[in-house]
Amino acid sequence: MLLTADMLPRRRGMITGVAATLMHSRSTPAQDLVAMKHVVLLGDSVFDNAAYVGGGPDVVTQLRQRLPSGWRASLLAVDGSVITSIVQQLARLPADASHLVISVGGNDALGYATVLDSPSRSVADSLAQLAVIQYRFQADYAGMVGSVLHRGLPTALCSIYDPRYPDPARRRVSATALAVINDPIIRETVRHGLPLLDLRAVCDQESDFANPIEPSIQGGWKIAGAIASLVSQHDFCRARTEVFTR
Repeated sequence: MLLTADMLPRRRGMITGVAATLMHSRSTPAQDLVAMKHVVLLGDSVFDNAAYVGGGPDVVTQLRQRLPSGWRASLLAVDGSVITSIVQQLARLPADASHLVISVGGNDALGYATVLDSPSRSVADSLAQLAVIQYRFQADYAGMVGSVLHRGLPTALCSIYDPRYPDPARRRVSATALAVINDPIIRETVRHGLPLLDLRAVCDQESDFANPIEPSIQGGWKIAGAIASLVSQHDFCRARTEVFTR
């Protein structure tokens, strides 16, 4: 077809419009994530700690204060939840959720705590009992992570912090036993290339706890800051594990 002089401007406009449309449709995953800014917290009372801060701000309230401008945060975590509770929490996931942060497993660990007082014939016998617990926890936690990742959303996992029991001996034994529980969490994090929020390093002072196992206002502020850093700084497009502590 022969193009006349008066047709050229119109053809250039059509080409420019098509090019702009193609460029917009080829936006990278990183660019898409920038447009989605709704962090959802799932898990237990580490996030749902309103009952333990005496009317002060809970973790999700503090997170809203610490997130970059334009970001939102919602709380689906429920005090007392265990690993299998995450499925019910996912059923209430907002349609515009963009990032998931999960802190769960502490109540499961409490359910296994009786083994610490069980009679034992040897160190090997005690380790064998802990191995059984770790195997069960691993299976439950891996299944939960698989269900969460099926949603296709950027996801971060949290380790379980060390409790602050008044009795030093009980505190040491509990922290040692929790290392057995935290190992599967770290393994699942690395296996899927997810970021990890290491709450053991985040809540590392007595004043970070409202009681032996719940975060205080100060602890919640530190947790919120670490979450804000994680979701805004981690490159979720790369399946690479990073550990965040502040």
